[in-house]
Amino acid sequence: MRYANLGFRMSLIEIKKLNKTYESGEDCVAALVEVDLDIERGEFISVMGPSGSGKSTLLTILGGLNHPTEGMVVVDEIPIYKLPMEKLADFRREYLGFIFQSFQLIPYLTVMENVMLPLAITEKSNREQLNMAEEILEKMSLKGKGKRLPDQLSGGEQERVAIARALVNSPPILLADEPTGNLDSKTGREIMELFKSLNEEGQTIVMVTHNPENVTFSSRIIRLRDGKVVNGV
Repeated sequence: MRYANLGFRMSLIEIKKLNKTYESGEDCVAALVEVDLDIERGEFISVMGPSGSGKSTLLTILGGLNHPTEGMVVVDEIPIYKLPMEKLADFRREYLGFIFQSFQLIPYLTVMENVMLPLAITEKSNREQLNMAEEILEKMSLKGKGKRLPDQLSGGEQERVAIARALVNSPPILLADEPTGNLDSKTGREIMELFKSLNEEGQTIVMVTHNPENVTFSSRIIRLRDGKVVNGV
């Protein structure tokens, strides 16, 4: 069961005075500096900026994977970094789907088995898990390919498997880190059109990208430079 949202605010994600520093020898490197952001339900956000600007750090903090040095991250009115570790893991499973540039598919598992991985720790029966995986694979135009291994698929098909795995548990937020970085331009555009279609169905998406063509599919661009938001519109 998802955490109940009893409030009336529109923002699904609220970030307040977010700072993240890393120690490097005797020095401290500021990855994020006083970041304030509100992301509404159903938005498709592109996060852009030069290398080292804090894009991936922001995404991992949003994903509950990287504790901030200071500040608040509130998702659906849940201050996620105040949760105990076990509850934080539950939050990630229920609220978030992750897509990475390298796909991160398990090479010795079939497509179906890869997609079913997020369901392994749920209380759903094997039949329910299989039905959910089959449904999302069909939605990703991968029907009939569930028994193949990842290396028997094209790059675009592997990315669709990664998206299917991220969405199989119907998370309200999809986090994508350079999702078309390893794809040719035609396949990359097909994936972005798929993202746009998902967003039109109500999926909230936060995507890190360096590709200016990708941002044309999003509803808003957040630009980072030296860990600071320089343009949030």
